[in-house]
Amino acid sequence: MGNETTTIASNERIALRIHDASLVSGLSRSTLYELLKAGKLRAVKVGGRRLILRESLEALLLGGAE
Repeated sequence: MGNETTTIASNERIALRIHDASLVSGLSRSTLYELLKAGKLRAVKVGGRRLILRESLEALLLGGAE
């Protein structure tokens, strides 16, 4: 048994860093921060890191397509 690391693709994560959420959604970092401030996007803070919940990001984008 060695030191094996598992890489989880960003599309498999349940929460994303702001940078990663920006990449997968096509939204800018500033737009994501504005959506968080307006309460339209949910995130959790773990330590000093803010993580956007994937389901919240998907709901925002899918809801905006109506």
